[in-house]
Amino acid sequence: MIEKASRFAAEAHRGQKRKNSNTDYFVHPERVADSLLKAGFRQEIVCAGYLHDVVEDTSYTLQDIEKEFGLDVKALVEAHTEDKSKSWQERKSHTIQSVREGSLELKALIVADKLDNLQSLITDLEVNGDKVWSNFNADYRHQKWYYQSVAEVMEVGLKEKDVPAFFNTYRKLVKQTFD
Repeated sequence: MIEKASRFAAEAHRGQKRKNSNTDYFVHPERVADSLLKAGFRQEIVCAGYLHDVVEDTSYTLQDIEKEFGLDVKALVEAHTEDKSKSWQERKSHTIQSVREGSLELKALIVADKLDNLQSLITDLEVNGDKVWSNFNADYRHQKWYYQSVAEVMEVGLKEKDVPAFFNTYRKLVKQTFD
């Protein structure tokens, strides 16, 4: 099922590029899925890692995800998918709330996504400097609020032994980038 999700995401994102670069978009869901796999999450979570942006950024629907991968994967993708009809602030506030209240699996999916975005942002800042902020829907101050807010709530409700190691990496990179 993981290989199928990888192929599905690669096809869905074919021709798309990452923000601020000429890198194929597919490298992002691939890295998200890899973080989840290395952390030992079950195959449905890894599949959701590959598929997390498909509904948001392509013509595929949640029904397509359910048909190909089942209700569990669909529910994870749906919980992570932003409603683009809402403002940036509303969407990000909803994501923060999802991280605060979500299961370990949903938290891990979202944090793995944000971690990869942050790693890409750091690379872009090294190459292009502060002009990268103009390519986002929100400025530095808002991005700082968002990434720090996720870091503040990602462990809510979790036992220390259940916190994936990549949460610590995320926290360190948020501090490095925004402090």
